[in-house]
Amino acid sequence: MQAQLEISPQTALIDVPRRIIVRGLAPGRRVTLRTRTVRGPQVEWTSAASFLAGADGSVDLGRDAPVDGSYSGVSAMGLVWSQTQTIPDAPHDPFAAEPSAALTTEVRALLDDGTELSGHFVQELAAEGVTRREIRDEGLSATLFTPATPGPHPVVMVLNGSGGGINEPRAALYASRGYAALAVGYFKSPGRSDYISDTQLEYFETALQWIHRELHPKDGFVALSGQSRGGELVLLLGSLFPHLVKAVIGYVPSALVHCAQNACDPAKGREGPAWIFRGQPIPDIWSNNRTASWAPWDEGPEPRRHTAAMLTALQDPDAVERARIRVERIDGPVMLLSATDDGSWPSSLYSKMVKDHLAANHHPYPVEHHDWEGGGHAILFPYVPTTHLFYAHPVSKRLSTSGGTPAVNALANEQSWIAVQAFLARATATQANRPKAQA
Repeated sequence: MQAQLEISPQTALIDVPRRIIVRGLAPGRRVTLRTRTVRGPQVEWTSAASFLAGADGSVDLGRDAPVDGSYSGVSAMGLVWSQTQTIPDAPHDPFAAEPSAALTTEVRALLDDGTELSGHFVQELAAEGVTRREIRDEGLSATLFTPATPGPHPVVMVLNGSGGGINEPRAALYASRGYAALAVGYFKSPGRSDYISDTQLEYFETALQWIHRELHPKDGFVALSGQSRGGELVLLLGSLFPHLVKAVIGYVPSALVHCAQNACDPAKGREGPAWIFRGQPIPDIWSNNRTASWAPWDEGPEPRRHTAAMLTALQDPDAVERARIRVERIDGPVMLLSATDDGSWPSSLYSKMVKDHLAANHHPYPVEHHDWEGGGHAILFPYVPTTHLFYAHPVSKRLSTSGGTPAVNALANEQSWIAVQAFLARATATQANRPKAQA
């Protein structure tokens, strides 16, 4: 039998794992698999791992661990999450080319006699028939993705973190799984500030009202999904606008309101407010805090951890209570996704604070907390590279880390998306059965 490289499915949504197999080998024969994904001009990710064929003369990535290479252990998608950026100083965003465009990965199998086999697979973010529309109504800076199926659909509003911009990839994937998804930019997006400082929360109220008026959500169901600062924000918005929100999903969220921090307008400083509501700053954990100190972040050993500074602020219980997000006001189920080695802020502790407070207030809806031991801040998306753990500050150039390891972060990416889909399925079913006066 001639050696063959099989990849299936060759084209599918990005959340579908691929089966990569090399057949027709002599037992024990060595084969090296290499991948290359070009994600835009000067953006290239690669990986490589070597395997020994089993007794059946095949190498199956879902069954076999590499003997050396970019990753260790058995992982069907190990060649994807272990990819690294090969061009110095290039963007590390896995969707750098075009936010909702498909990603094509080339795969080569190199045998020890010089034989080379080649194949590829395509990871799509938008299913066939999903439509994309830029929304600029009423001052919004957003992109709407609509499923191919007839509506009305349940709706998810998607918010990014301290990197700003419009999170089109996640919205496209939500739409591919049956939800109308509005990805809303609130800074570093068209028509918006370059900074998080002094963001008016009425802007999100306008977005939610637009969703209800223009999209007519099925059974009135609107969920919020946000990561990092967006995870803080979705809990805050759910508490402020419970009549407009029926479920909240917080990726690596905060239990507390934070100041502008590193996404601040330099003229206003990192301790300036991030959120303004009805003309007043929302009290944050750094305001009048007796114990808070930036020293562990500014002066700490490399790779620095922002979490170290956040933990100093938690030692002032009065400041913590003032800054606490009133999550008990949320009118629906809550999902919290966190990790114990989060280098950006203590998302595991924050999520436990939210869960405990909801329990103490007898929250009448389900509360789920998924916490990955040894994972970091970048719980993002299934089957993308997870190797970018360290980054240099754009001003100081000092090395910092978001925490975790590539393998654990990859597992969190995969498992979190499965959990989110199950959570939304239960939440929409429950909403459909609620009395119409509450829907």
